[in-house]
Amino acid sequence: MNEIEELKEELRQAQLAYQMAAQMSQFKAGFLARTSHELRSPLSSMIGLHQLILSDLCESPEEQKEFITQAYQSALKLMKLIDEIVAVSKTEYGSNRLNLESLQLKEIFTEIDRLTHLQAANHNLQLEIIEPDPTVYVYADRSRLIQLIFNLIDSGISLMDTGNIKVSTADVSLDTVTIEIDLECPTELWYEQKTSEPNLESSDLADIRKLLQEISLSPNMKLLLSQTLLETMGGNLELLDLAPQNNQLPLTRVVLTCKTPS
Repeated sequence: MNEIEELKEELRQAQLAYQMAAQMSQFKAGFLARTSHELRSPLSSMIGLHQLILSDLCESPEEQKEFITQAYQSALKLMKLIDEIVAVSKTEYGSNRLNLESLQLKEIFTEIDRLTHLQAANHNLQLEIIEPDPTVYVYADRSRLIQLIFNLIDSGISLMDTGNIKVSTADVSLDTVTIEIDLECPTELWYEQKTSEPNLESSDLADIRKLLQEISLSPNMKLLLSQTLLETMGGNLELLDLAPQNNQLPLTRVVLTCKTPS
């Protein structure tokens, strides 16, 4: 009887391992697809710019040099995006070690305020960061935690024309701390992916220049990277649509659940 029970348990564990492997495979495929989608637009823009040069469509040597300079600067920006994606992927699979330590959340919020308040003000947005109690600590990698919170606020700023951004703490327990980022923007904007690409046949210079200037990760990709980073630190990230509770006015809440020091 014991042998039968042991076989059943082994079968259950094997089924569970298979399900986890299948989910991971699906996630990897989705991650690769999203990454490819993110990089396709800026790459197409740079190809279009080089096509203009190779087709002798520049009006002067000065304009040709300008195009080459723009393409070079765009390539550097694109390389930075690729480095950011690769760094998160390496962290997830253990190639990059996390420096997990006990961090005072108040100090983290102070640094976030320093990095984002001018950016919000330049976009005519009100940013309110409510400092937590000095006794609240989280267990995380300092640079990674700051990076992912900054990316989320930065994405919100890019999606908003007017409104408020509020960063605060909610539930604090022995095991976890909840951070809430409220942004007055429609939740569906966070799930949109970049689709604009220049028409390489027509080589529309204005279109190419515009896309080259806007090379950046989409909010959707930043959300995915932030979620991945937080999960590698034992936390969790959720995106909530609070418009129904806000008289149908746009309101998105990003909820970060972080581990506390044991």
